Amino acid sequence: MDPNEALRRIAFLLEWRGASPYRVRAFHTAADAARELPPGPVDAAQAERLRGVGPVTAEVIAQASGGSVPGYLARLMAEADPDARAGWDLATASTGDCHLHSDWSDGGSPLEDMADAARAMGHQWAVLTDHSPRLTIAHGLSTERLESQLEAVAAVNARMGSGFRLLTGIECDILDDGSLDQDEDLLGRLDLVVASVHSKLRSEPEPMTARLLAAVRNPHVDVLGHCTGRIITGRGRPQSRFDPRPCSRRAPRPGPRWRSTAGRRRDPPDDLLVQTAAEGCRFAVDTDAHAPNTHWQSTGYARGTDRPGPGPADHDLVARSAADDDERQTVNHSPSAPSRPAQGCRLRQTGETPRAAGAGEAIGSCPTGPARTPMEATWDTAGMSSTS
Repeated sequence: MDPNEALRRIAFLLEWRGASPYRVRAFHTAADAARELPPGPVDAAQAERLRGVGPVTAEVIAQASGGSVPGYLARLMAEADPDARAGWDLATASTGDCHLHSDWSDGGSPLEDMADAARAMGHQWAVLTDHSPRLTIAHGLSTERLESQLEAVAAVNARMGSGFRLLTGIECDILDDGSLDQDEDLLGRLDLVVASVHSKLRSEPEPMTARLLAAVRNPHVDVLGHCTGRIITGRGRPQSRFDPRPCSRRAPRPGPRWRSTAGRRRDPPDDLLVQTAAEGCRFAVDTDAHAPNTHWQSTGYARGTDRPGPGPADHDLVARSAADDDERQTVNHSPSAPSRPAQGCRLRQTGETPRAAGAGEAIGSCPTGPARTPMEATWDTAGMSSTS
């Protein structure tokens, strides 16, 4: 066990136990810093000189780098139940991240830096999902700017070569009538569309239900983001009221995945997460990262098995190795870039029943399959949702 794995697993188990998000973040921050250390044993004093590493995390680094299981981790593992192990297995099997932002909208870093950070985390792919034009406070992308971003993504992929792919996407506002805040033809060219409500969150249940249902019926929508809009930290924000049953039952056609966040949102709430899982919904686990140091998904997976009902392999999304899919799948690119087989994950849009991970497969945060056909229902489960 290396220091990075030890620190990530501690963060996961702390989240599982309901520890403070700040405490969880401290171990993730230390794991990021530990990547700068050379291989081999490191003493605690040397580790503590790293930015973001304190006495506790330095001791974890020292013990793990010496080849032993840190005492802090051993205690948490001894107290964890079998579901915690299942959740960790989901986290370590993930191959990508299907929700992140760049400075094209409200992220803090260039898309190149976000892609580099995702690859440094061990991901094979990530989806860029900047905001749509109506969200002016987040500098949402007009049709013209989104067209330009597709070309920028193609350039990043050309630079990064094989082993990682940045996919195209958007976090699209759901308008008052349930329509989407972007050109339909352009949405059809993207690899992934997250649809989220950012306005009139305190509407009456009937119009909010109609709004969400119209959105999930849109054939371009792959993921329903932070469905209740609640925030549980700081001053907080109450959750929107709506009837989840029509959305989760996907009438009259398979609908999108639902995103369930950890961190400051924990959305859907636990009772709604259980209810929708029982209805057969699937869940996208991702980060909603707005900066390179927030590519942490393990906290989202802590919620993936912490509920009754069918097991995680029945409801969470599957990421397959590219070798299984390149023969039958392509990615949509900008007009200037020819469509070609993907080198990362492909999005499952077939409604095919997911299964447990086997050889060359992993339970992950984004599904595979032929592009741009109706999907099974899925909610988004972001690990560290940081902004709207």
